[in-house]
Amino acid sequence: MASPNEHPPTEAPKEMPTSYGLTTATFVVVSSMVGTGVLTTSGYTTFAVQSNAWMLGLWVVGAVIALCGALSLAELAAAIPRSGGDYVFLYEAYGPLAAFLSGWVSFLIGFGAPIAATSVAAGEYLLRPLGLDEQTALLGRRLVATGLILLFGHLHGRTRTGSVGVHGAATIVKIGLLSTLAIAGITAGWGRWENLADAPSVGQIDRSLVLAAFASLVYVYYSYTGWNAAAYLAGEIESPQRRLPQAIFLGIAGVVVLYLAMNLFYALAVTPGDLVEIVSEAEAAGDPSPMSRLAPIAEIASTRLFGPRIGAALSIVIGLTLLASLSAFILTGPRVAFAMARAGQFPRVAARLSGKAQTPAVATAMQISWSLILLWTGTFEQIIVYAGVGLALFSMLTITSVYALRIRQPNLHRPFRTPGYPVVPAIYLTATSSLTIAVCIEKPQEAIAALASIAVGVPFYFGWRWLSHRRGTASASS
Repeated sequence: MASPNEHPPTEAPKEMPTSYGLTTATFVVVSSMVGTGVLTTSGYTTFAVQSNAWMLGLWVVGAVIALCGALSLAELAAAIPRSGGDYVFLYEAYGPLAAFLSGWVSFLIGFGAPIAATSVAAGEYLLRPLGLDEQTALLGRRLVATGLILLFGHLHGRTRTGSVGVHGAATIVKIGLLSTLAIAGITAGWGRWENLADAPSVGQIDRSLVLAAFASLVYVYYSYTGWNAAAYLAGEIESPQRRLPQAIFLGIAGVVVLYLAMNLFYALAVTPGDLVEIVSEAEAAGDPSPMSRLAPIAEIASTRLFGPRIGAALSIVIGLTLLASLSAFILTGPRVAFAMARAGQFPRVAARLSGKAQTPAVATAMQISWSLILLWTGTFEQIIVYAGVGLALFSMLTITSVYALRIRQPNLHRPFRTPGYPVVPAIYLTATSSLTIAVCIEKPQEAIAALASIAVGVPFYFGWRWLSHRRGTASASS
């Protein structure tokens, strides 16, 4: 039950201007999906399953899971077209506590972690050609990442026109550059089909390999997250009932093609044995985190096919492509804090719209401040798994809202209905829960950290309600 100071986000009287169209919504989906994941995690996946063929198969499985999730989410987004995304859907389906925890997770994990990870990855790729020593490179990456976060935070918190222009241009540049890289890589590696003929035989498939494959799906899952990004802007999109499903499907279709092309490029350039050798050399050199050498898989593949000089140049290009993802996260993330504040579940100052453009500048400042804390205290690999587990858990809860609302609100106007209901949402839930269980077994520390972060939100929620109630009582007495 909601406290007297809480208001359902769907009943909020004030809304931001509807200034975004189909193109911007599609760009938000694409740029939110394409980024750190496909450029940094495929090396981990190939290493874990020791097969390029299985790595590619896992990316196909990930595409099917994402499509089932998107088909389900499109029904929610079309029926409840309000800014705030999963937070709004969960409030409508399960009430204020579930919505608060969703917003809590989105603020801390869903956007805070990807903003930090993407900015660090961009800094690493941009600085790699300089050949800095490890200590200088670490400081340089964090300084570059901090500058990028502050730059996009200023742009998206100050203007809408500039925001749309910068975001659209960054997305076009990213897709163009990555598509060119994928085509060039496939062309250069064409004919090296033996790299793909490495699937294990039936006799080699045992429990540990299957468990490793499911656990590796968390990297693929993380890479495909973002298909729900446009829903966070639903209240600012023209004709959202029609354009949101269109944007989600157009975005996913393009991203799946690009992802498979990028991973085919990696597979033609690098074998599992190459990755084992890289990790072994790092261990022999005393690297405390040898697996981190596999993160820049795009640069490793480029160097193998095109040589060190071109590989260094491409490293800068790859770093630039990550800027669109960073822009998307900083554009959409603050909408969650904004929606929570309007519902009385977050400091009211976060609901303030600023300037003539009416942007959520305060919420933007709060979001990027938390990301900067993560940036200067966390490590890249741990953030990826930690974020993947937290996002998977609440993404599953959001998709169950399709069932809950069909039962509780059968007369709710639904301009779009999930094809294949109830099987399609069930496929998404079954697959996502399986990979989450596998990660809990394979990487318990990161999984426990994600679960603990979610659990801390419960006492925070009741503490905030108690404080709000006291303030409301004091105000009424005076």
